[in-house]
Amino acid sequence: MKVKKRRESKLTETQTYSFFLGCVMPNRFPNLEASIRVVLPKLGIQLEDLDGASCCPAPGVVRSFDEPTWLALASRNLALAEMSGHDIITGCNGCYGTFKEALAEVREHPDRLKEVQKVFKGLGLKFDGKVEAKHVIEVLYELGPDFIRKQVTKPIKGIKVGVHYGCHLLKPSKTRPWKQTQRHTFLDELVEATGAESVKYKDKDMCCGAGGGVRGSQVAVSVDIAKEKLDNLISAGVDCIIDVCSFCHLQYETAQAQLNKELGENKYKIPVIYYTQLLGLAMGLDPTELGLDKHVVNTQPLLDKILG
Repeated sequence: MKVKKRRESKLTETQTYSFFLGCVMPNRFPNLEASIRVVLPKLGIQLEDLDGASCCPAPGVVRSFDEPTWLALASRNLALAEMSGHDIITGCNGCYGTFKEALAEVREHPDRLKEVQKVFKGLGLKFDGKVEAKHVIEVLYELGPDFIRKQVTKPIKGIKVGVHYGCHLLKPSKTRPWKQTQRHTFLDELVEATGAESVKYKDKDMCCGAGGGVRGSQVAVSVDIAKEKLDNLISAGVDCIIDVCSFCHLQYETAQAQLNKELGENKYKIPVIYYTQLLGLAMGLDPTELGLDKHVVNTQPLLDKILG
C-alpha cells in the first residue's frame, strides 16, 4: 500500500508519560508491554508507572450499566496522571476510548466534573480534567513516519502486513485526534516506515469481534466474526497481522487456536504482532527482548523470513 509521507516531527526533547497498562496487557500479554517499555525510551519517550491505577473501566461494558461509576473510575485514573504532572499513555484501544470519552464528558459538561470531584472529596485526589490521554500509536505518529524511518537499522523487507486499527482507536471520531475519514492511513504509514508492506484486504476496518462484551457473552459469535476477517487476511496473502490493542490481540491469537481445534486442521496460523514489536525488529532489537517468543500463534516462521 502506497501512502503519503507525513511531515517530519518537531519533537526535540524527551517526553514523559504516565503509563497505563490496563487489565489485559499485564495479565495476558506482558510480552506486548515489554516491547513498549523497550522501544519507546529509545525514541525519546519515557514511561513512568501509574501507581494505584485500576481498570479503565471498559467503555462498552461498565458504561452501559452504570455511567456515573464508569466516569468516576475513569476519572480516578486520569486524576492519578494529572497529579503526577504527566499525560497518560496506553497501548489498549478500549482504555484509550474510555479516557478520551471521559475527558470529553467532564470538559463539555462542568456539572459532571463537579460530580466526580464530589466523589473524590476526602480521597486526596485532585482532578480538573486538564490531563491529556494518548495512545502509543498516537504518540508515535506525532513523532512522524519520517522520524521512525530514520531509527530503522534493519528494514523489514519482503513482508506483507495486514493492519488492524481496531474500533475504539478510531471511533467516535469527535473525541479522537484523527481526521474524520473512513480511509485512515496513519498506522499503514507507521508500518511502512519499518520497510514492511501494508496490504489492502477486504473489510479492513471491520471489528475483530471481541468488543462490547461480545467475546465474554457470545463466544461463538465473536469467533465467527474473527473467522471472517482472518479468512480475508489469508486471501490477501499476509505474513502477519499488526495490531495496536491488547484486546484485539487476545481475539486474534485465541480465535485462531479455537478455530483450528474446532475444524481439526491448522489453517489459521497468522502471527499476530503488536506494532512496537515490529518496530523493535526494524530497529535491530532482539526478538526475545521484544517478547516475540511468547505468542499463542507461533512467530518463528515469520522471524525466520524477516531475519534470514
